[in-house]
Amino acid sequence: MLFKNPIDLKLQDANVHYYPSFLDKQEADFYFKNLINQIQWQQDRITVYGKTYLQPRLTAFYATNTSIYKYSNITMQPLVFTNHLLDIKTKIEAKIKTRFTSCLANLYRDGSDSNGWHADNEPTLGKNPIIASLSLGAERFFYLKHRTNKTLKRKINLEHGSLLIMQGETQTHWLHQIPKTKKKIGHRINLTFRIII
Repeated sequence: MLFKNPIDLKLQDANVHYYPSFLDKQEADFYFKNLINQIQWQQDRITVYGKTYLQPRLTAFYATNTSIYKYSNITMQPLVFTNHLLDIKTKIEAKIKTRFTSCLANLYRDGSDSNGWHADNEPTLGKNPIIASLSLGAERFFYLKHRTNKTLKRKINLEHGSLLIMQGETQTHWLHQIPKTKKKIGHRINLTFRIII
């Protein structure tokens, strides 16, 4: 683990920090190779503005308790953490001094897989949740925009082995997305650790 000092994105009405090399390349390669096959990926149907379609990525939900996770009319039942997911969770918890109960994993298979504008503000996450987002595999751009001040925007390239921490009032005031890209790009795993009681 490299654990370099985080970069403070210094966003108004938010608390977002980025560790470009939370895991070194060897660790990141190891977890990517194993998790892409071990995680029980699924593709759910999602309803947006009255239209239902297949979600443009694969997902899986893991937890240390029995709490379900609901978002966008999807209800996910928790799976038992794998040893590798637990290892990563422990590393993150040790660094940021927070205990997580759950992990929503995302697999972006290529540039056409995406995640539209949203906030992680579901009631089950509580007020001002902390989200720890670890990236493995192909790099993708992560966009942020303020809900009311349209001049406040940010784009950051999420690197292999990097960690992004969003906390405080970030989910109240900001939206984020991983947009589609026409660039030829490989698989990316995103592990988003959360607290769901």
